[in-house]
Amino acid sequence: MTAAGIAAIAGLVLLVEPVREAVFDAVGGDTGSVREDLRGLGVGAALLVVALAVAHAVVWYPAEILDAAAGYVFDFWVALPLIMASWVLSGLIAYYIGRHAARPLLYRFVGEHRFTRLEDLMERGGATFLLVARLVPIVPFSLLGYVAGAAHVPIWRYTWTTAVGYIPITAYFVYLGSRLESLSLSDPVIWLGVVGLIAALYGVRHLMPSNQSPLPAPDPPVASEPALEEEP
Repeated sequence: MTAAGIAAIAGLVLLVEPVREAVFDAVGGDTGSVREDLRGLGVGAALLVVALAVAHAVVWYPAEILDAAAGYVFDFWVALPLIMASWVLSGLIAYYIGRHAARPLLYRFVGEHRFTRLEDLMERGGATFLLVARLVPIVPFSLLGYVAGAAHVPIWRYTWTTAVGYIPITAYFVYLGSRLESLSLSDPVIWLGVVGLIAALYGVRHLMPSNQSPLPAPDPPVASEPALEEEP
């Protein structure tokens, strides 16, 4: 079922032309083209936003590109609930991929060391780690879902921390997109977002439980002593 789901998402990306073009633009970091992909589609633009978020579960691109594009095309108060619902759905898909896919496949996709280290932090940090990790854009959105699923984090804890923890950064980039044509450095929201990002980065380092410690290094190989020869 997991393989079928991944294949369905891949088919959505490859076979539906608007989705394919928008995903390629997002992967390429072309924010302007993503905005153009969404403009003038009416209700179809909302469906395309959902499709792009769902595709992110298997095709990674900077999530902030979609946030800003949705804010530009829709009003802020329309774009924010739409994009948040889309990201929660995408996060749940990533969670189920991580829960049911074989670990060797996940290790190959994201790197075994990074995967196991993040899993270790997640198991020891609990809800605090999940919340703080969602506040930092450098932590890939879908990767966190894979690891949470593989680590069998309770689905309710994962869902509410995704919804709550991802709101601030999503709202920030949706707002920037909605104000793109009149954006000014005198806007206090810009500086509040910068301060919030610095605080989130600080939180990743300092808000973990006090018993956090780096992963232990592998034990060095022990040289075997030469066997003593028996005297005749």
